[in-house]
Amino acid sequence: MELLSLEQVIEKVKAQDIFHTIGETADSLGYPCYLIGGYVRDLFLNRPTNDVDVMVVGNGIETARALSTRLGREHQPAIYQNFGTAQVKWHGIEIEFVGARRESYDRNSRKPIVEDGTLEDDLNRRDFTINALGICLNADHFGELVDHFEGLYDLEDGIIRTPLDPDITFSDDPLRMMRCIRFATQLNFFIDDETFDALERNKERIKIISAERIIAELNKIMLSPIPSKGLIDLERCGLLELILPEITALEGRETKAGVSHKDIFYHTLQVVDNVAQRSDNLWLRWAALLHDVGKPITKAFSPTLGWTFHNHNLVGAKLVNRIFKRMKLPTDERMKYVKKLVELHMRPIVIADEEVTDSAVRRLLFDAGNDIDDLMTLCESDITSRNEIRKQRFLNNFNTVRQKLKDIEEKDRIRNFQPPVDGEEIMRIFELTPCREVGTLKSSIKDAILDGKIPNEHDAAYEFMLKKAAEMGLTPKQ
Repeated sequence: MELLSLEQVIEKVKAQDIFHTIGETADSLGYPCYLIGGYVRDLFLNRPTNDVDVMVVGNGIETARALSTRLGREHQPAIYQNFGTAQVKWHGIEIEFVGARRESYDRNSRKPIVEDGTLEDDLNRRDFTINALGICLNADHFGELVDHFEGLYDLEDGIIRTPLDPDITFSDDPLRMMRCIRFATQLNFFIDDETFDALERNKERIKIISAERIIAELNKIMLSPIPSKGLIDLERCGLLELILPEITALEGRETKAGVSHKDIFYHTLQVVDNVAQRSDNLWLRWAALLHDVGKPITKAFSPTLGWTFHNHNLVGAKLVNRIFKRMKLPTDERMKYVKKLVELHMRPIVIADEEVTDSAVRRLLFDAGNDIDDLMTLCESDITSRNEIRKQRFLNNFNTVRQKLKDIEEKDRIRNFQPPVDGEEIMRIFELTPCREVGTLKSSIKDAILDGKIPNEHDAAYEFMLKKAAEMGLTPKQ
C-alpha cells in the first residue's frame, strides 16, 4: 500500500480552514491540541473519512464549546459528559474533542478508570502504533508530526503492533484483540510476531467482552476485501474457536479406506472470498460462511459412496438460528435470509448436475423468490474444485440454470408467486370455512402451476380447481 508523504499529509491539513480555526481556539485557551488517531492514519493511507478526532491537553468539552462560538450558533456541540467528549459538525465533517487522559483497568472489566493526563499518557493508551500518530494544530507548531512509537514506519511496512506491552494492551481491553485482526484484514497488514503471540496468550480474556462488541468487529472483518485473511488469523490465535466453534469444527480432513474429504474450513473461506469479490452484501457473506456449517454433524462414510453429508443444508439452516441468537446477530429478516440461502444452496447445484427441467427451475424460483440472484451467486462461489474442467462444467450448467430462471420468470411470473385463485375465492365458491379441503385445493393449484400443467393464470387455475374439487366430492354452490 503506497502512503502519502508527510509533506502531502501536512498540505492536506493546511488546506482545511477548520483545522486552523481549531488550533486558534485551543491557543486562546492555552491548550496543546492535536489531530489524533484513526483520522491521521487514514490521511497517510489516503482513505476518505469524515470522522475527525481532536485531542487537547486540557478540557475537550470546553474547547468544543469555544469552537462553536467561533463557528456560529448553528454549530452547537453535542456534549457527552459521561465520556468527557463533545462533537461539533462542520460541513459534513464530525469533529470529536476529548481531553488527554490516562487509563487504568480492573481485570474483570474493559471499562477504564479515566484521569486527566499528558500527551504521553494519551498516546500510551492507544491500541496500535498506527493509531498513535498526532499532528499539532497549535499555531507555533502547526503541522508537526507526533510519532512516539514509530507508527509511520509501521504504516510504511504494513505492520500492526501495540505501542506498549501487548499482553497489557490486550488484557486491559480484550476487544483490542478483535480490533487488531480487523485492522490487519481491512488494511491487508501483517500482525507483528510479538503482538500475535500475545493474542494467543490472552485469547480467553475475550470472554468478558459482550457479543454485541465482538460481532461489530467480526462484521467489519466479514466486509473486508479478503475476509479469509481475518478468519485465518482468528483461527490461528484461537479466538475463532471461542467465538464461532461451529466454524472451527469444519477444520481437517479425514481418510477412510483411502478416501479423503476436502478440508471444509478452507473450502468455506474460499467461498466467502469468492462471494466477497462479487458482492458487498454482508448477509450474503454470512450465508457463505455458514453454508456448510451442518457438515460436521451429518458427515458419514459409506464403502460404496465414500464421504456423505446428507441433509447438511437443512441441519445448517437450523444452526443459523442458534448462532445468530448466541452472537446477538439480528434475528429479523436478515437471519431469515441467511437461513434460506443455507437451506437452498444445494438446489441449484443438483439442478446444474442433472438435466435442467422447467419444473425444477419453477420450484427453485418459487422457494427463493427475490433472493434467487443471491442464491445463484452463492452457488457459483461454492464451486472451488481444482479440476478446471469439472469446475467449468458446473459454471456452464449454472449459466443454463440462470437462463432458464430468466425465461420462466418472464413466461410464468413465479417469483413471489401469489396463487391466481386464493383461499378466499375457494371458500366463497364452495361455501367453506377455513379447513383442510381449502388447503388441499390451494396446494394442488400451486403444484399444477409449478409443474407446468397449467399456466399461471386465473381462468386456467379456476378450471383446474373445479376438476380437483369434483374429485374430492366438492361442488360449487349456486
